[in-house]
Amino acid sequence: MVIIIKQNAKEERIRDLIQWIEAQDLRTHVSTGDYSTIIGVIGDTSKLDEGLVSGLDIVEGVKRVSEPFKSANRKFHPLDSIIQVGQEHVKVGHGNFVMIAGPCSVESEEQIISVAKSVKASGATMLRGGAFKPRTSPYDFQGLKADGIELLLEAKRETGLPIVTEIMNANHLPLFEDVDVIQVGARNMQNFELLKELGKTQKPILIKRGLANTIKELLMSAEYIMASGNENIILCERGIRTFETATRNTLDLSAVTVLHELTHLPVIVDPSHATGVARYVKPMAMAAAACGADGLIIEVHNDPPRALCDGAQSLRPEQFEDVVKAVYAIRAAAQEV
Repeated sequence: MVIIIKQNAKEERIRDLIQWIEAQDLRTHVSTGDYSTIIGVIGDTSKLDEGLVSGLDIVEGVKRVSEPFKSANRKFHPLDSIIQVGQEHVKVGHGNFVMIAGPCSVESEEQIISVAKSVKASGATMLRGGAFKPRTSPYDFQGLKADGIELLLEAKRETGLPIVTEIMNANHLPLFEDVDVIQVGARNMQNFELLKELGKTQKPILIKRGLANTIKELLMSAEYIMASGNENIILCERGIRTFETATRNTLDLSAVTVLHELTHLPVIVDPSHATGVARYVKPMAMAAAACGADGLIIEVHNDPPRALCDGAQSLRPEQFEDVVKAVYAIRAAAQEV
């Protein structure tokens, strides 16, 4: 249920209404804009008498929300959310564009620090790197795990870049205490027990769309985290599985537009995993910027042919610099339209 409050309603009357709603074992989410205040009511709203609420003199109107995702719903929160990352004043959403870059997996101290310095010099605002790697084959490189996180933290100390890395298991959460953004990979998008545990933290969570999941299912996964108390969510479109084999996945850029309509959460795009081919990353990154994505997450490696993971889709540092220039040129052109 969404309750629209009249523009000149007194704060104490609004607080009284919120307390009355919450006394009925319901949760509220308040969104205050320039011209109106909206109270989103979450839970079994059949307890509320819609006629009684709409009859209050401070209430402009009442609407029922039919979609199963509530906290993530733009009807509850009309304004774009802005996600603050760490203490470095990096923001995501509502015009704040982020460039996240780094290797698929952390391989050594020399490698991760070299890449971190290169991508920062090119304009990256966050450093990505896999410490725990979910792999299709049990014989493939699985990551350096806890040692990988330590190397990412060392790269952060060297460059000041906030770090993004993927979690595989809720039991690993203590290792992520100093990680700035915890990534939920496509394979874990519907690991609901993990999502619930992440909801108990207040860290930003970057959640990737599963390779065979719908937009609604992605939003419901975000809802699991938000329902547990953490509203710092960044959504990521990374391509879905179709019958096409020319690319690793099929990049669904229409999802960016649809998600911006349905939710207030920021949406970024991963053209590396979507295409699986390094030479396709630049045009798809440009297309993502043109359609309004709030950021990009791109794989960059100092020596792609020798990468232990996903070398075929990884850019060299000089290629990433070229992508950054092209993306910001597209963003500037789009803003003029």
